[in-house]
Order: sequence, then structure tokens, then C-alpha cells
Amino acid sequence: MFELKPLSRDAIAGALAKAERYRLLNEAEEAESICHDVLAVDPENQQALTTSILAITDQFRDEVSGNVGRAQALVARLVDEYSRHYFSGIICERRAKAVLHQRGLEPRTGIYDWLVAAMRYFERAEQVRPVGNDDTILRWNACARTLMRYPQLQPQPEERPQAIMSE
Repeated sequence: MFELKPLSRDAIAGALAKAERYRLLNEAEEAESICHDVLAVDPENQQALTTSILAITDQFRDEVSGNVGRAQALVARLVDEYSRHYFSGIICERRAKAVLHQRGLEPRTGIYDWLVAAMRYFERAEQVRPVGNDDTILRWNACARTLMRYPQLQPQPEERPQAIMSE
């Protein structure tokens, strides 16, 4: 159909800054598109991978199912253990919260299970986090507060989250 034009290596830093701005403006698809352009030139660019993961999870509000797999595939390309655990937790947490906002407290949504899965990933990330980085604690606490705010959320045995990474 169309042949995409390649981004120059010299433009990567500016493109990533633009992607972050688009995310902040709730233009997640545009941010993700920019990240694809960066990754086409620099396939291992960690900032492009993490920004793309976040841009995809920003889109969970509109459509969850296919986006989860796309985000999970990018997590596998992250080079450090902390980031793989942390962003796996982000995917689970944002999926749960998107379903909560889409369907409310409708039974059988799996929200509880996804939040607990997120908390497990955050606990793993906490064990290998950089000194002075308590982001995992902040995220774990946010998940716990969501569960405490909605005590009617309960585990759903028939709806377990898929493993993002091997244990």
C-alpha cells in the first residue's frame, strides 16, 4: 500500500520527546506510531520500547484484548530484569483499571486477578530495583488501594491472567 519513510538516526532523540508529548496529550496512537519509526531504525532502543508499551496501555481504555498482547511482546525485548517485571506489572494494572472503567464492577471481569498479578510483578521488580527507585512500591500501593476501595472485587477462578513472563 504505502512504503513508510525511514527516520534518520539523528532525529531519534527529538522523535522520542515528541512521542512523550503526544502521550501526555492523550494521543497514544500517534506516540506509538513514532515509537515504531524509532524502532525501525534502532530496534533495541529501550526508551522507544517503554514509551511504546505505555502508549499501548494508554489505549486500553478503548480496546483491551489485542493491545495486551502487543504490549507483552515489547516487554520481552527489554534488556533488564527490573524493567521486564515493572512493565509487566504496568500492563496488568492498566488492563484491570481499563476493564473497571469500561464495565464497572460487573461480575466475572477478572479485575481482581489482574491487579494481584500486577502486584506480584511489582514485588519482583522491587527486589531488583535501582537504589532510590521506589516506583514499584508506589504502583503496588495503588493496586492495593484499588482492591481496598472495591472490596466486592474477588478472584475469578475461570479467568486467570496470562503469564507475561516465565516464572
